[in-house]
Amino acid sequence: MGVRQERVQAQLVEEISEIIRTQLRDPRLGFVTLTGAEISRDLRHAKVYVSVLGDKEARAQSLKALNGAAGLLRGEFARRAHLRVAPELEFRYDEGIERGQHIFELLHSIEADLRPQPEGAAQEGSVEGAGAD
Repeated sequence: MGVRQERVQAQLVEEISEIIRTQLRDPRLGFVTLTGAEISRDLRHAKVYVSVLGDKEARAQSLKALNGAAGLLRGEFARRAHLRVAPELEFRYDEGIERGQHIFELLHSIEADLRPQPEGAAQEGSVEGAGAD
């Protein structure tokens, strides 16, 4: 990736986040966070990744609102970034955070399973088994 491409990509996330926070008044965008972007080499297309706090319905509504406002966001970004041609924006849900949370929970579960049992718990089990004979 070129230096200009990286710079525009970083500016895209920063500016679009600011525009969403200050100018869009859509209630469906309550808990939306931009997590990153991928921009094409020619700077004409961008995939903007978002995280949404809430259930699947909230995620769907937020993506619908963002993609509906993509034209407005694109124009405002072009103005702020001083670009003649701004990239077409496509908003996508970033599953990385959910995936990371799931992995964290699995690791925590494994850690709990591997933790040694207290001495008293192991002896109680053997006493109960011995008394049943």
